[in-house]
Amino acid sequence: MEARVTSPAGPDVITAIQHLYKAIHAGGVDSRLLSLVHLRTSQINGCGPCVFASVEAARKAGEAEERLHNVVAWRETPFYTDEERAALALTEAATRIQDGAPGVTDEVWDAAADHFTEEQLGAIILEIATTNFFNRINRTIREQAGKTW
Repeated sequence: MEARVTSPAGPDVITAIQHLYKAIHAGGVDSRLLSLVHLRTSQINGCGPCVFASVEAARKAGEAEERLHNVVAWRETPFYTDEERAALALTEAATRIQDGAPGVTDEVWDAAADHFTEEQLGAIILEIATTNFFNRINRTIREQAGKTW
């Protein structure tokens, strides 16, 4: 599959994206956790460039290889804290909204709210939404992993 060269990133779009990332990182959530959220969202959506980018960002932030390799099966591994599990459950519920998936249930929301402040929850939700945004752009233009990231 050949990549398409069209990019929606004009100067106004780039400025808007910079503001989104500033808001996300101002939320007080550890960058390694944000990388795991980005990675899990991108795995669900099958976005190679974002999987690649989130693994690279997580490595630079000091994330352990075993955790990166197992985030796809986070429920079945001992490598994640209860806080991380709550964020990953929220990530999956917010990302898997197709085909009658239940979305963010009260149980998922309450678990996340038990571990994060309102500001942190806002940052995590914005990370999930922004990642879904990029996943869809990359799938549309057929961006390939490692080419421009």
